Amino acid sequence: MIGHFARILVIFGLIGGALAGQPQEIADSIRAIRSVGPEGRGNAAAAAAWKKLAAGDATILMPILEGMDDANDLALNWLRAAVDSVTGRVLGAGGSLPLHDLGMFLLDTRHNPRARRLDFELLTRIDAATADKLLAGMLNDPSTEIRYDAVQKVIHQAGQSLAASNKVGATLLFQQALNSARDARQIDDIAQQLGKLGQPVDTLKLFGFLTEWKIIGPFDNRGRKGFDAVYPPEQKIDLAAEYEGNAGKVKWRDYVVTQKYGKVDMNQPYGKLKDVTAYAMADFFSDRAQSVELRLGGKNSWKVWLNSNLLFGRDEYHFNSEIDQYPMPAQLQAGRNTILVKVCQNEQTEEWTVEWDFQLRVTDALGTPILSTATGRDTSTSIERP
Repeated sequence: MIGHFARILVIFGLIGGALAGQPQEIADSIRAIRSVGPEGRGNAAAAAAWKKLAAGDATILMPILEGMDDANDLALNWLRAAVDSVTGRVLGAGGSLPLHDLGMFLLDTRHNPRARRLDFELLTRIDAATADKLLAGMLNDPSTEIRYDAVQKVIHQAGQSLAASNKVGATLLFQQALNSARDARQIDDIAQQLGKLGQPVDTLKLFGFLTEWKIIGPFDNRGRKGFDAVYPPEQKIDLAAEYEGNAGKVKWRDYVVTQKYGKVDMNQPYGKLKDVTAYAMADFFSDRAQSVELRLGGKNSWKVWLNSNLLFGRDEYHFNSEIDQYPMPAQLQAGRNTILVKVCQNEQTEEWTVEWDFQLRVTDALGTPILSTATGRDTSTSIERP
């Protein structure tokens, strides 16, 4: 129920306008926004529809949130802006939001993760105590953003235990947080805290980085031509073959990752070279056909193929690098899958351009590691799967 001042505005048509009592117009407006596409397609109709939705009262919030299900990213931005406009105006006028409906929407994990995260923000604004209690039961939520908040709550509790000199309690809470965390930086922070408490974490196993590779190179990248050049490993992977490289014959060699965050460091076998390109190949065995993400981190120019199909590439050098920097949706086939990575190093000689490496892991859509069954292990890790 909205406040007295807001009711007066509705009477004079300043809130709700023509939307009041006309759900079909609301549905049409949401449909127009959901139709927006790249390169400005549908923007004019979406802008007009947004004005109608943004002028609505609190009763319009649930249809908008439900309209976010299966919407594309552009439509999600438009719809979120409409929610922000409505809630800001309603609450600013002393009105209220539908607490029960918002709570039920949050608890229904079938809804769009971004819509549920937005819903949680609304709940927090109007009933922070209830929202906080609900969050405690969402450590394994399918929304990565809500899960992040739930894990962060446990991390905060662990910090409180440390401040009270309860190291055992803090250790248990950090471990609970680690079991549910899926955000790479959050996992790293927890691992560091556990390390300080005498409980070192095997980050290679925890993240599920690919560690056993075959590498070959270097090939030429003068003039930065390596990104587009098609060298023999892109045409056919023949581990017994020998090719003409940048400075003589090159052949495949074994490379086993030891760095705790899974980096395949081309400087180790080849030296700190410039104007070069190299390849890394790994076999990944899956017990079934399944949708996954290949997640790469690196600051060099690179391309990734799965079973000879190019997934993605990025021709940039020496930007910041982080775990899971580039998630790539992919489809594993049952049995053997071949992952090929091209990584290029450019001509720059500054100290901060020395790195020539990448890291890669296979995960589900939440970031839970999936391991190759060729290792004799199943496809889960020590991280509990929801």
